Amino acid sequence: MIRRLLPEPTARLRFREMDHADLDDMAQMLGDPETMKFYPAPKTREESAGWIARMQDRYVRDGHGLWVIETHGGEFIGDCGITWQSYNDTPVREVGYHVRRDHQGSGYATEAALACLELVRREYAPTLLTAIIHPENVASRRVAEKLGMTHIADDSAHPWIVRTVMGMAVRPSDQSATN
Repeated sequence: MIRRLLPEPTARLRFREMDHADLDDMAQMLGDPETMKFYPAPKTREESAGWIARMQDRYVRDGHGLWVIETHGGEFIGDCGITWQSYNDTPVREVGYHVRRDHQGSGYATEAALACLELVRREYAPTLLTAIIHPENVASRRVAEKLGMTHIADDSAHPWIVRTVMGMAVRPSDQSATN
């Protein structure tokens, strides 16, 4: 049986597995055209329910996925976590993050992604960690750069866009992470 993981809480955030009780919050965030402007389209409520179901499958299969990020007081902020993705048909672990529009620009994505980086360092290092980003998503690229990632490839295997692949070699805790 796969051990299910969670990143450590941060100064402002805690992580938990998402479940169907999160559908209203997830559908609002994933259905927001501004939040989802770098996706083909915002998600419907039904697609948001599918998103939650896929994350629940990933928790069981992989021990990780995108988790709900919320304040210590329980306010929903978004999701962030580690998922298996691929670029140019190469499987990689990716850190992904989405923050509600009214909380963007507050450093929550960076704070949550750094906690995920530490989880990867503790549980999976040495390994490559990536962030696969729409080339026009400057804010997402800045988060990846704050983690220490650099541009490592362009993903031309995606059906609708060539995506920017940011990445870094993650070393165990007793070594520094290097590009």
